[in-house]
Amino acid sequence: MLNVNPERGIAYTWGSTPQERLMSFPCDRYMSNADEAYFRAIDVQAPAPILFRWLCQLKVGSYSYDWLDHLERIFFHGAESIPTHPSPKQLLSGVENLAVGQTIMGIFKLVEFEPNQHLTIVTDDEQAISIFGDIAASYIVIPRTANACRLILKGNIRYPRNRFWSWIRYFLPWADLLMMRQQFLRLKNLAENQV
Repeated sequence: MLNVNPERGIAYTWGSTPQERLMSFPCDRYMSNADEAYFRAIDVQAPAPILFRWLCQLKVGSYSYDWLDHLERIFFHGAESIPTHPSPKQLLSGVENLAVGQTIMGIFKLVEFEPNQHLTIVTDDEQAISIFGDIAASYIVIPRTANACRLILKGNIRYPRNRFWSWIRYFLPWADLLMMRQQFLRLKNLAENQV
């Protein structure tokens, strides 16, 4: 398992505590030789089941910057894959029905989950893997009270080994922070507005 330095900078640790970065995560089972680990965390003033229900919506939208999500879909899947709507602002019926193997955010596959507790995903798109590397990530929901919880993500990264994309290791932590911060803030807002 990757030996994580709990004192890394904000691009690697946004919102997380040193104790959280030392926790065991389900994604650790899916990548034992990662080059790096990224952590993201935020407090949410909503019950854990409500937040988890919003996490299930990652099957239909990235909840980050929709315009970047559209560009990514064009790049990886062609123009016909562009959704006709941005990330939904309402819970969609049936999306909460999870199954291993489902596609998450276009380039990931759901490999493990526990209702109201975690989603674990791995990259499942060869072109994305060649650019960004292999990724195994877990979104963990930890209840704090009946009406508050903590959302924590750990992403294990194995950077691409080809020369052309070797520079990505310097860019990806910051790009991921930009995207994931927006995703966490949107999911927090949607879950809290549901209460």
